[in-house]
Amino acid sequence: MAAGGGRAFAWQVFPPMPTCRVYGTVAHQDGHLLVLGGCGQAGLPLDTAETLDMASHTWLALAPLPTARAGAAAVVLGKQVLVVGGVDEVQSPVAAVEAFLADEGRWERRATLPQASMGVATVERGGRQGKLPVTAFEAFDLETRTWTRHPSLPSRRAFAGCAMAEGSVFSLGGLQQPGPHNFYSRPHFVNTVEMFDLEHGSWTKLPRSLRMRDKRADFVVGSLGGNIVAIGGLGNQPCPLGSVESFSLARRRWETLPAMPTARCSCSSLQAGPRLFVIGGVAQGPSQAVEALCLRDGV
Repeated sequence: MAAGGGRAFAWQVFPPMPTCRVYGTVAHQDGHLLVLGGCGQAGLPLDTAETLDMASHTWLALAPLPTARAGAAAVVLGKQVLVVGGVDEVQSPVAAVEAFLADEGRWERRATLPQASMGVATVERGGRQGKLPVTAFEAFDLETRTWTRHPSLPSRRAFAGCAMAEGSVFSLGGLQQPGPHNFYSRPHFVNTVEMFDLEHGSWTKLPRSLRMRDKRADFVVGSLGGNIVAIGGLGNQPCPLGSVESFSLARRRWETLPAMPTARCSCSSLQAGPRLFVIGGVAQGPSQAVEALCLRDGV
């Protein structure tokens, strides 16, 4: 356990999911952790839906999704959980929007998306078009229902991590594409840290002394108690990383945190109060692991 600023981090291990999966959709509702869809051991999208009762630490099966999918987004609206977009068995984006009615234990179809999409989020930054990383940084205003294009990311990276804290967006690590003059060079893992100031509308590439300790991509990023946390992922080692580190916004430095109980990449994640859940993903194959990095005061 690593302490700092009167707080400490520790891992909490929950019972494993009944179904191994990667790219599952997760949501937290009324003390329950819902895990929906994803890809199973056969590499095909699942319609499986399961929920973990946080109080009793028991898993229950839910009615299956009407549309099997992976990489969808979830939005909790009271007693309903909307599952939006994703990809189907041939890796094509889907437009289906379906709502799980928790009180009735059933699914209901809703109006489809105007355009089939996967990885839908309220903030969109970077990513890929085909095999090429893109640097676009765009935000959708939920009140005006309009998109705003902000200055592009300073560096071209795929599988980077992103988190928001204290009026800034942090873009971390990833797999960096060689520049136009090194087209035949191979992409490489980086520990880059770039910060976008929402008030001033500008990017800052933090100096080498403030980069992550480990070079990594396809990892979980979150914000806990004034810290940006980077968990697991892929690096220069032959297997997924188990290392965890945090950037203290107050002390402006990276610190090593307790390692993941199960080293993984391609995990789903969910912030719920003082916990950052890391769910499923890939270890030697699709994982059943459900673990949470917890922030505790006064430890």
